[in-house]
Amino acid sequence: MAFPQPRPQAPQIPQHLLRTIDCQQGAVRAVRFNIDGNYLLSCGSDKSLKLWSTSRGTLLKTYSGHGYEVLDADGSYDNSQICSCSSDKTVILWDVATGQVTRKLRGHAGKVNCVQFNEEATVILSGSIDGTVRCWDTRSRRYEPIQVLDEARDGISSLKVAQHELLTGSVDGRVRRYDLRMGQLHVDFISSPITCVCFSQDGQCTLSSSLDSTLRLLDKSTGEMLGEYTGHKMKGYKLDCCLSSKDTHVLSCSEDGHVYCWDLVEGSLSLKLPVGKAVVQSLSFHPTETRLLTAMEGRVQVWGADEKGSA
Repeated sequence: MAFPQPRPQAPQIPQHLLRTIDCQQGAVRAVRFNIDGNYLLSCGSDKSLKLWSTSRGTLLKTYSGHGYEVLDADGSYDNSQICSCSSDKTVILWDVATGQVTRKLRGHAGKVNCVQFNEEATVILSGSIDGTVRCWDTRSRRYEPIQVLDEARDGISSLKVAQHELLTGSVDGRVRRYDLRMGQLHVDFISSPITCVCFSQDGQCTLSSSLDSTLRLLDKSTGEMLGEYTGHKMKGYKLDCCLSSKDTHVLSCSEDGHVYCWDLVEGSLSLKLPVGKAVVQSLSFHPTETRLLTAMEGRVQVWGADEKGSA
């Protein structure tokens, strides 16, 4: 006697608020999970960077050294270092344990919007309103960048690194993908200023959000448009988008106080998550579990797939 096969479980979406963290650092400009999702980083308009426990919501350390609001941050693969960038035109490399500034990197001509380590944390990549991406060697004592990428015609709003590839989004409406190993540049033209870019988890696609309130999923190798996602509001702010940890959903911040979540394949809206009454400034999806971070004004929200907080 055969039993019917269990139906495949629908992919879960984080829609239950597990906790709210009052960061007390002015407006939170960006919120980021660390490499394993056990910690989160919040970037404040009060010039501070804070490290929190995701599960308990407790403050572990405050990093002070920027001269103006902190706009982005990233943790290294071994959790020993953090890099951050600011409107003060600098990039700072921090020692996580001591909270001390290891390096302060100057060279950008304007505010630095985005920053990320490469996989081995040997290089920091930073993108600025000055239209350049600068690559800094974390191990050398030299203070000049090892490479400057200046192809953009306007400010760099977002960048992501995956293995030997660099993805950048610019206000000039172009998504640029650099193959750093082959020395090649691929450009996709999107007619509206780009606010955020990311790779899909499987590395086959790129996702970009722009100020025409549209997210676009492109095939990485051909540039073919695979999906368009609309309904949210993104007209005047640099807001984040991302993919879920298993590439099942596309998520975006919105100026109407919600996070919008679409089914990646169908393009249909799966969830409109009410965060609050202001602009959802930033979001970050957990690297492996069904967890989501959102930032609104001075608070960070942690969301899970169910009330208990299990993934």
